[in-house]
Amino acid sequence: MKIGFIGCGNMATAMIRGIRKNPLFDSDEIVVSDISETAVSRMKEELQVQGSTDNRQTAEQSDVLVLSVKPQFYETVIREIRDLVTTDQIILTIAPGKTLSWLSECFGKAVKLVRTMPNTPALIGEGMTGACKNKLVEPQEYEYVLAMLNSFGKVETIPESLMDVCVSVSGSAPAYVYILIEAMADGAVADGMPRQQAYKFAAQAVLGSAKMVLETGKHPGELKDMVCSPGGTTMEAVRVLEEKGFRSSVIEAMKACVRKAKEL
Repeated sequence: MKIGFIGCGNMATAMIRGIRKNPLFDSDEIVVSDISETAVSRMKEELQVQGSTDNRQTAEQSDVLVLSVKPQFYETVIREIRDLVTTDQIILTIAPGKTLSWLSECFGKAVKLVRTMPNTPALIGEGMTGACKNKLVEPQEYEYVLAMLNSFGKVETIPESLMDVCVSVSGSAPAYVYILIEAMADGAVADGMPRQQAYKFAAQAVLGSAKMVLETGKHPGELKDMVCSPGGTTMEAVRVLEEKGFRSSVIEAMKACVRKAKEL
């Protein structure tokens, strides 16, 4: 099957890198298009894919078509290609706020749709993607799409009602983590550690902690308690975080993210 990407940004790059590493997919069957000739040239050179500035050509050639443009450009792109899209093709989207019903209305006809929300760690094969589909996508077709999404990390099928929540807990979440790493490093630098070394210590602490959650299956609170010795240094740090509203700030930030996603 030929996989097409309209849009050559970070997510398209991440997805294509993952797909090309998966023996289930033929990298010669990947095509891309973008309004930027520079972006297309970069993709062709770095990832050895076919490319052009003609979105209609990409739409016509693809069995699975990924709309990897920003949400505000979806309506324009769909209007450009909708007369070429057939009932045999699968349209995969990565835009927050663009529901299956909205997408169907934009196409103006019955179209196989898979809505996804990946995140940028897909660039290193550690992405987390939420996915849902409409009723026109056959089970074997959906399995093919899930295999494609698994190429650059992990994927979970979720109800569409949770897709905006997926934006907050996964799609946008790397930004929160980067702020945490930066803040931890700043604290270490303030106490005398060289900056690059501080970034390494902080980033590895986050990576290791995340793997502990995933690989042990223990509740995050239980893992936290394992570090917090009575009267110790960690408990004192946790006390200050709670006093400053750390937990509440994260929750409120995620709720704001969900509200914004619903507005797009």
